[in-house]
Amino acid sequence: MKLRPLLAMTSGFLAALAVTTATAKPLSQEDLSVAEVLRDRALESSDAYSIVESLTVEVGPRPAGSEGDRRAVAWAQEKMKALGFDRVYTEQIEVPRWNRGHAHARVVSPFPQPLVVSSLGYSVGTPEEGLTAEIVEFADVSELIEAPADKVRGKIAFINKRMERTRTGEGYGPAVGGRSRGMRAAAEKEAVALMIRSVGTDSDRFAHTGMMSIDGVEEPVPALALSAPDANLLEAMLERGQPVVVNLDVHNQRLEDGPSFNVIGEITGREKPEEVMIIGAHLDSWDEGTGALDDGAGVAIVMETARMIAELPQRPRRTLRVILYGAEEIGLVGAKQYVEAHQDELDNIIAVSESDFGAGKIWRFDTRLPETKFDIADQMMQLLAPLGIERGNNQSSGGPDSSVFVARGVPAFGLYQDGTDYFDYHHTPNDTLDKVDPEILKQNVAAWVVMSFLASEMEGDLGRVPTEN
Repeated sequence: MKLRPLLAMTSGFLAALAVTTATAKPLSQEDLSVAEVLRDRALESSDAYSIVESLTVEVGPRPAGSEGDRRAVAWAQEKMKALGFDRVYTEQIEVPRWNRGHAHARVVSPFPQPLVVSSLGYSVGTPEEGLTAEIVEFADVSELIEAPADKVRGKIAFINKRMERTRTGEGYGPAVGGRSRGMRAAAEKEAVALMIRSVGTDSDRFAHTGMMSIDGVEEPVPALALSAPDANLLEAMLERGQPVVVNLDVHNQRLEDGPSFNVIGEITGREKPEEVMIIGAHLDSWDEGTGALDDGAGVAIVMETARMIAELPQRPRRTLRVILYGAEEIGLVGAKQYVEAHQDELDNIIAVSESDFGAGKIWRFDTRLPETKFDIADQMMQLLAPLGIERGNNQSSGGPDSSVFVARGVPAFGLYQDGTDYFDYHHTPNDTLDKVDPEILKQNVAAWVVMSFLASEMEGDLGRVPTEN
């Protein structure tokens, strides 16, 4: 049964409730009742899985500015039109571009054997003939930064920082510094290359790629991630007290900057179309897998959320805008350029939220609201709690791209997934469709459609939140 007939069956009930909407609460009982119908319908038959299946099969990997990225932009526009969005359009952004070549590594001595590695994003290559040098180990990036240059000069710096597995993903922050800042530190101390233990929680022999800081580095050096078992191997070799010498053969290509796009679809508000609730995900991915978890699932969740709201008998009070951001993986480029281009319109954005943490079950609802607006979140929780979701804190960034809006004072909602195994697959060849559970996606959509509809339909607004600046 389609959603429209289902809601028509409830119209008499909702009409009867309309006389009771005069209330001190910001969300009327009628709004909550519609959101409840949407939630239950999502649990029965939302079809986010078919969207992520389409993206991964028909497009696949989509690094920023690549041919796959261009196919993804065309795919997203056609899909939004097919799903019933009122308006679909793109906004061009400029992105740095890079092609991955090959990356090979092997221990030359004292115990010759191959290593599994992956170039970090935008890494330079080695000389054509490769390079061979001794490994010098550091516990984390801070130790490398503080090391005397003569300890590093002419060697391959090896950052051996393990990532802690957590439900929230909070182990990522302490570990990712080696990836983001390690090459810069290695280059400044005249290392010939950088290798890091992959920023991940798995024990598979896959390396995790990802972006690093490259701006302003005058003489960058090759930068590679090691699979966890190979990082263990190097660690064990070093413990034997002998110099460990490694050969690297890496070929990558930095290209001229070029265009990519934010893809935007809207369900136009019936009363306040100029006021906007933004929900988003990022369309780009790394090239090693098919980007099913990062962030194909998020793309599917927010697109399906909007589709279900579009099938209501009437449009929500204000506009629901879905932004599929470009070039998130290389530094939130699409979000930053969007906010810069639309800074005069930020006061009309009621709130932002983003799905970008895989395809796990949503278990927590965070916010970033003025304290005077907490009652709105409390009312939303009435419908989220039956989904197994608990109330979190008021420190949400809304997601990586959404954080750019939050820094300008825009309120945010955060629906957080269970990330216990997310970093097993993150930025690896193993980020593929088989890791996505269709039934769990339904629970995600059920939560997102509650939050998105109520934020779009509510009478008042959410004010502004203090910024750190």
